[in-house]
Amino acid sequence: MPGLSAHNRWLQRLGDGMRRHARVIRGLQWLVVLFYAVLLLLPAMLPLPDSQARILDNLTLLAQFLFWGIWWPFVLLSIVLFGRLWCGVLCPEGSLSEWASQHGKGLRVPRWLRWGGWPTLAFCLTTLYGQLISVYDYAQAALLILGGSTVAAVLVGFLFARGKRIWCRYLCPVSGVFGLLARLAPVHFRVDEQRWLENSAARLPPPNCAPLLDIRRMRGASDCHACGRCSGQRGAVQLIARSSNQEIVQASAQNLSPWDARLLLFGVIGLAMGAFQWTVSPWFITLKQSLAQWLVEHDQLWALADNAPWWLLTHYPQLNDSFSWLDGFSIVAYLGLSSLLLGGALVLITRMAARLAGDRTLYWPLALTLTPLGGAGLFLGLSATTVKLLRYEGLILDWVQPARAALLLAAMAWSLLLGWQRLNSARLPLQRQLAASACLLLAVGMIGVGWWLQFWGWA
Repeated sequence: MPGLSAHNRWLQRLGDGMRRHARVIRGLQWLVVLFYAVLLLLPAMLPLPDSQARILDNLTLLAQFLFWGIWWPFVLLSIVLFGRLWCGVLCPEGSLSEWASQHGKGLRVPRWLRWGGWPTLAFCLTTLYGQLISVYDYAQAALLILGGSTVAAVLVGFLFARGKRIWCRYLCPVSGVFGLLARLAPVHFRVDEQRWLENSAARLPPPNCAPLLDIRRMRGASDCHACGRCSGQRGAVQLIARSSNQEIVQASAQNLSPWDARLLLFGVIGLAMGAFQWTVSPWFITLKQSLAQWLVEHDQLWALADNAPWWLLTHYPQLNDSFSWLDGFSIVAYLGLSSLLLGGALVLITRMAARLAGDRTLYWPLALTLTPLGGAGLFLGLSATTVKLLRYEGLILDWVQPARAALLLAAMAWSLLLGWQRLNSARLPLQRQLAASACLLLAVGMIGVGWWLQFWGWA
């Protein structure tokens, strides 16, 4: 297209190349599926590693390190850098679901399945269940959660639509999280709707948009899977660079789903912080001890037994790692309180910011300005597994704490900048803008203190 910078012309050629080399991408997807299956299935069939096992000589520990130490933290990072390229090009669940859909029944998608709250509910339940069965530590637990999700993706694909990714669009537990983080990506497929309408004579075969997007009206990177299939369509779709702040600063209440803010505040920030914190939190210990004392005083000793099956609560007595019923209840209570209290406080603060700004419709956009902190928290929490496993190998990682501090401070500053720019774009009087910014500073500070407690205050 004329008028494009050299950088954007290069990106456009890259996007068009993805469309032309779709067959290569499909082959890459199947390689990822094979790699995923090996790492998921084989370790679950092997004996539990003993205390002397190491990453390089034990497949179970290697798979644990690759899944939770490398795979998931850097998938999150890739979403922030490249949008949902992972979803469209590499995700094994998406590939399998679309393949099953091509050979399935092709039923109409029912209305209940299109409810906007499924990704939020799935993320919260998966996070909670994963903590109960220690998904980061045991191959069987990983197989149950990740394998179960994959089976569900294939089943949904087999039943509904034809050649589409219904699972990815409506049900995937991380789809909502990826949609939030993709708003920060510095590249996206931009659609010029006017050019689309002008070039009504199709210049390319109609693309198969697997996540069922209305390409002509697509705005931003949140829903787009960045698969490249529509690149160049009608001369109106192109991969370009943009400001990482653009999509959030320009967001309005009219083009946002309330589930975006709920997932971010209650799930990605509140629940996830509790999930990563409870193993080191003195508050969790106090809660469990208080409940144990009450149970003993009331002769309810059954709750102290650790006889639950491994698929319900962690149960590996050969490694002296078994959860009692009290442990399970305490985990659920701690994570639930973390989600409700922190998420609820953030809702009140961002609503107050919108009210002080004089425009209550700013609540949803202002809530989304906390997205960098939410993403940084997930990366910090997941990478803690990376650090733990590397330290088991005897590595001295003195740089980790300064790196964590730098990442946390950068995310806090980014969220504050987004908040200031969003308020500034509303052309508010300076007094109102400062008052609303003070509320956002309080919200950012609360989240920062939570992560400080985990990595420094309780360390």
